[in-house]
Amino acid sequence: MKIKGVAYRTIWVNDDGWSVGIIDQTRLPHDFVTTSLESWEAAAHAIKAMIVRGAPLIGATGAYGLALAMRENASDTMLDKVHAALLETRPTAINLKWALDRVRNALHNQPAVDRAALAYKVAAEICDEDVATCSAIGNHGLNIIEGLYAQAGGKRTINILTHCNAGWLACVDWGTALAPIYKAHDKGIPVHVWVDETRPRNQGASLTAWELNSHGVPHTVIVDNAGGHLMQHGRVDMCIVGTDRTTRQGDVCNKIGTYLKALAARDNDVPFYVALPHSTIDWTIRDGLREIPIEERGEDEVTIMRGRTTTGEIVPVLITPEGSKAANYGFDVTPARLVSGLVTERGTCEATEAGLVALYPEFA
Repeated sequence: MKIKGVAYRTIWVNDDGWSVGIIDQTRLPHDFVTTSLESWEAAAHAIKAMIVRGAPLIGATGAYGLALAMRENASDTMLDKVHAALLETRPTAINLKWALDRVRNALHNQPAVDRAALAYKVAAEICDEDVATCSAIGNHGLNIIEGLYAQAGGKRTINILTHCNAGWLACVDWGTALAPIYKAHDKGIPVHVWVDETRPRNQGASLTAWELNSHGVPHTVIVDNAGGHLMQHGRVDMCIVGTDRTTRQGDVCNKIGTYLKALAARDNDVPFYVALPHSTIDWTIRDGLREIPIEERGEDEVTIMRGRTTTGEIVPVLITPEGSKAANYGFDVTPARLVSGLVTERGTCEATEAGLVALYPEFA
């Protein structure tokens, strides 16, 4: 995607040929800042501190983290140690494990002298594949939006509600849930996006709104609890979100609050879609509520907010009484029965095991 006319991916190898460039997403939306990862520890910190975030992007960052480690020490001991350390940074998103396993498996039984170059090669392949995958997701999701536009007689704007950020900032480029919106906008279909603020880290207000604004897509930021009201009054044509882990039966785990949007959508007959790449499907589990680990993060993400003052200074502000405890569950699970369809790079299917296996018969 482009920022002020310059094309960016969310992660890249710098001109020195080994350090890894990223966008510091904790500085958005007020400051667009890039930084470099020069060690696997820096990559681990970037994932843990959510300098990079979004399931596909943390997978790519983990892959480059292993490459940086192999540049330092290409032994089996180092490979296994760093694989384990990076895996612990974010427990919910399955893409991280998928990418780390892919790099480690490629390096096993390879000479130490070749491992660093091979790790960089595999990490680059993961990134390139993610771009193509997200573009394909966008094409399949575009078909849904075109269908809604046709039903409306091609005479009105299609209103779409999102939750959290599943755009290019969450991936390497294009994004998952936002890719169909970008494709529709670029094709000339009038779309408007209701952007949930997505407390506690405000990925909607800070990241999704910033992306859409940069691309020129009409949008309105709303508080998290406004979505049901809008659906009751017929002001939402569809919902589309991303997912950090999807079970083989179609349960989806996404940013906390997604489940409530799905309930409201079902009550108001609003289609609720989930966009995801193949790397987000965990074929080893069936029951999302019982089997997906839910990350619990620090209290300060709930009690402290960061923003720009009227004088232009960016400051953190305590918004709760001193001494009040806060719980910070990062994700919730939306049961497959509430999902209208899963939008993947291979097409759209029902949120069932049969639906997924029809698209991915190799996992039957």
